[in-house]
Amino acid sequence: MLPDSVRRLAAWCAVVLLVAGVVYVAIRLCVGFRTAVVPVLLALLGTALLRPMHRRLVAAGVHRSIAAALTCVAVVAVVGGAVYVVVAAIVDAGDQIVHSLREAARSIATRFGPAGTSLEDLATNAPKLLGKFGGTAASGVLSGVSVVGEAIAMAVLALLLVFFFLRDFHRAGDALRAVAPGGTAGTVEAMARRAFHAVEGFMRGTTFIALIDSVCVTVGLLILKVPGAVGLGALVFVGAYIPYLGAFLSGAVAVLVALADRGFVIALWALGIIVAVQLLEGHVLQPMVQSRTVQMHPAVVMVTLTAGASVAGILGLLLAVPLTAAAFGVVHELRGRHEAGEAGEAGAVSY
Repeated sequence: MLPDSVRRLAAWCAVVLLVAGVVYVAIRLCVGFRTAVVPVLLALLGTALLRPMHRRLVAAGVHRSIAAALTCVAVVAVVGGAVYVVVAAIVDAGDQIVHSLREAARSIATRFGPAGTSLEDLATNAPKLLGKFGGTAASGVLSGVSVVGEAIAMAVLALLLVFFFLRDFHRAGDALRAVAPGGTAGTVEAMARRAFHAVEGFMRGTTFIALIDSVCVTVGLLILKVPGAVGLGALVFVGAYIPYLGAFLSGAVAVLVALADRGFVIALWALGIIVAVQLLEGHVLQPMVQSRTVQMHPAVVMVTLTAGASVAGILGLLLAVPLTAAAFGVVHELRGRHEAGEAGEAGAVSY
């Protein structure tokens, strides 16, 4: 017979392998059915972000269906207008930003010699490289129209799912109880609510932080008269949904543009603005957000982002952190119930 410690280790190894296998199969299924899975995940994120608005409309006496429809219409109007403004700003300032990046690469090449020459070549040949890459990518699909059509279909499906999720959110608990195995209905419902609240807190908090960061950076760059300030601010807003990595990339682009167009001193001021905004986010805004959602160590976030990018590319980067927040919420709920059960058993024994 094996010692108890070895048997416990073997049992834990079997559990880890089983969980890893289930997770792997689930990921492969999600990748295989991504056309259906992605709209569902996006709809859940949208529902988490829009539920407060829907709840206020219902509290004001509006029928749930009408409130859900009004919320979706408002989202289409706001998102459509924002996308138009952002795309227009980026298109208008695109040539300036590319020119500024090219000048920044040349400046770096002048300062650092051979090490910077490759950067200058990369900036100079960027349009050709992007053209070749685009041609290669396009050759792997049937047509560009099919890709756009698929994206539009997923967006429409996600919007319809948001409508139904908002309208029938009050029935989610009953639906979970109906499908849960006997005796586990309460636990399953509590886990689902904890996960959704974690995602809800992440989405609302991240949107608030993204707006603050974008406004602060845009105002700072406008004061410094950096070209394409509105487009760079829009880039900061989008990058805020990718923790750490998005802020670094968008801030680096802003500093390089300032360096190329306004000189070294203005670039230092732009860097100071980016750092100040990140300090404000890290020491003031993030603690406020994290107090309402699941606590995650930065190392966990970075590993999650890497895994999400390797599985689903840009969508993986966007979805990795909220899904991990939901998983942490489930784990915390289970741990709380386990500790409460142990405390109850200990009290019964002492009694």
